[in-house]
Amino acid sequence: MAVREFDPFIRNEREEKLARYAEALASQIAETAHVYDESGAFPFEHFDLLRQEGYLKLTVPKQYGGDEISLYETLLVQERLARGDGSTALAVGWHLLTFLNLRSVRPWKEEVFARLCTAAVKEGKMLNIISSERETGNLARGGIPSTIAKRTSGGYMISGVKSFASLAPILDHFTITAYLEDEDKVAEFLITKNENVKVIESWNTIGMRSTGSHDIELNDVFVPEEALLSRLDGSRINRFVADSRAYSLEVPAVYLGIAWAARDFILDFAVSKYSRSFGGVIADIPHIRDKIGQIEILLKSSRHTLYAIAEKWENNPEHKDCFSDEVSMAKYLICNNAIRIVELAMRIAGGHALSKHHKLERLFRDVQCGPFHPPQDDMVIQQLADSALTKVKNKKGKTI
Repeated sequence: MAVREFDPFIRNEREEKLARYAEALASQIAETAHVYDESGAFPFEHFDLLRQEGYLKLTVPKQYGGDEISLYETLLVQERLARGDGSTALAVGWHLLTFLNLRSVRPWKEEVFARLCTAAVKEGKMLNIISSERETGNLARGGIPSTIAKRTSGGYMISGVKSFASLAPILDHFTITAYLEDEDKVAEFLITKNENVKVIESWNTIGMRSTGSHDIELNDVFVPEEALLSRLDGSRINRFVADSRAYSLEVPAVYLGIAWAARDFILDFAVSKYSRSFGGVIADIPHIRDKIGQIEILLKSSRHTLYAIAEKWENNPEHKDCFSDEVSMAKYLICNNAIRIVELAMRIAGGHALSKHHKLERLFRDVQCGPFHPPQDDMVIQQLADSALTKVKNKKGKTI
């Protein structure tokens, strides 16, 4: 009987059960991950499985029938699900992250939130925020949406094109950000799919090919007054940046899971691959062992970073808004370490790793997507520099 590898980041029996649960799901979706990667089609069967197994209600509040797992627990399950298929884990992660954020910040009318929670629990309906636009660029850098909401009788008419809309093929409803023309404000609206909402199948990328992150075109979509969920006032903290954006740690957790899959694969490869020139398995070759050691350092240090920040954030609720630097640093560090881990695994495997029939080739393409999620590397570096310099300037100002 195989001995299960000890995981120092599983702290109790509940987390152990969640980890085993996610691993079982990961092993099932891994069987067809390559099929959807090759075709770029949306993996509806993966989401049918997740729905049946209750994965879609994990972060929904208990008061509405969900499991209300914590941020730390979300990272545990997402890291493991990504070992089976990064695309599926990343896509479902937006749904989990959205409910994790909403249940804490509660920015909407409670009856709207309750209705969406019930739909997730009882019907397996998914939810995501769709804010990116090709025309406007990265809204995280301060852009104003080109999607326009115009007041009309009984509500608003909304037109525009949203991009990188993960889960687009499976969403019945989703939220967007749009420019409120008559108020000169940006607001979040709830959109329900109808004949004026068109999914444009534009997602054809080198990695994360089956997230269904297509464009969504809104052509004079009418929404009632209650569909305006919140106005984003620049002078106040909104739900997207609340609590140091700690909910976004779910994203580097996915890329860490991909790197972990590459690590496991290459360890098995190294102890099994016989080298005629060496006269033994390649795991005993010094330069191979050196690369394996580097992989272990990168993986272990990344996991320590991820779970230490999540734990400290959860254990200091009165300081949840003070972890912004740590959250951004974790995203930068982990996503870049994940790329390096897969690269090292590719070097160990040699030419085999370049084959389309080889798992590492898919993992290599998927992991490249990590740095492109906001905040991107240059934004993180600038943020940390500004933070460090501001603290020094403030100290000097106090002494003067």
